[in-house]
Amino acid sequence: MKVRFWQTKSLLDMNEQEWEALCDGCGLCCYRKMLDGYGKHERIYFTRIACNQLDLPSGKCCNYPRRFELEEDCTKLTKQNLPDFSWLPKTCAYRLLYENKPLFDWHPLISGDPNSVKLAGIPIQNGIHEADVIEWFDHVIEDL
Repeated sequence: MKVRFWQTKSLLDMNEQEWEALCDGCGLCCYRKMLDGYGKHERIYFTRIACNQLDLPSGKCCNYPRRFELEEDCTKLTKQNLPDFSWLPKTCAYRLLYENKPLFDWHPLISGDPNSVKLAGIPIQNGIHEADVIEWFDHVIEDL
């Protein structure tokens, strides 16, 4: 990959390797959300409830190649459906670039360190797997 490719290519022009490299590995998109209300009163609640495929310590999917088979509501972020993903965390590289904003200094593409995301405190702390949850509202967190 070309150095700082995201500064010279649009999201639409990126190849698969570049697209995948944008993911900082925080795992935030793999935490469950709850939708309440309708229309202009609609609100998304973020939770500490992780997909059962998410390895909580690493923030990585345990079964990335098979994630769509194993989790029926796992959604693939693509160049075509990116506009539908306004719920992505404000730190997400896909969202930032879509909104014409720069990546954060802790992003591994800039820092060169895959652990910089954790060092910056980006991943959700005290996550819990969906299979272990009794009451979802007990795990609601502030906006990401």
